[in-house]
Amino acid sequence: MQTGFLLLLFPLRFVVKGSLAGGAIYVAYDQGLLGNGSQGAEALKKARAALPPAIQEWTNYTGKTFPFIPLPPYDNILSFSIQATVSALSVAPTKVREYTQDGWKYMKDLIK
Repeated sequence: MQTGFLLLLFPLRFVVKGSLAGGAIYVAYDQGLLGNGSQGAEALKKARAALPPAIQEWTNYTGKTFPFIPLPPYDNILSFSIQATVSALSVAPTKVREYTQDGWKYMKDLIK
């Protein structure tokens, strides 16, 4: 009986992880993070404005405190790399479609 449970557990873990990843991608797309760099920058500015009040509310609710951690300036190299990564991710579906079309065209030409 335990072996059957383990066999059921492995696909279930995959489904849960896939659902979480899909949900994260949906939220990122919905917030505009998968758009161009300016959309990602705007979403990051919104998050930076909303994060300190949310942390303060949580600390008031739980009674726990966090040490002060200053936020880095937005226009540093890390921000640029994040923007470049998000921009590349936003172009990825279009590039995959183009590469797939080119591959099918190559295969059709090869068969003729």
